Amino acid sequence: MNKVRITAIRQTVYEDLMAKYENPIEHTCDVREGQQWISIDGQRPEGMCPSAWYSMREFVESLARGEGNFYDGWMKNPMSAMISCNDGFRPFSFYIEVIE
Repeated sequence: MNKVRITAIRQTVYEDLMAKYENPIEHTCDVREGQQWISIDGQRPEGMCPSAWYSMREFVESLARGEGNFYDGWMKNPMSAMISCNDGFRPFSFYIEVIE
């Protein structure tokens, strides 16, 4: 199976939605831009946010098996994907790619 690198690219924060819908919370996300993890055998890397993992798991598993070219040419690198976590208030975008 292929190793898959997961890189935290960018976080977007929707202050207006947080003010309107979210209860105040002190601690949210520990992910930081540029942070990387390596998935071995399609497994969740240690330290990877479980919620973010659930958003990308199927793509990582597919890339680990050597599958790719999602959505018929969506990505310039067919052995990659750009996936966002499911936090509607402060989603993080992750670039996932097969590495040697």
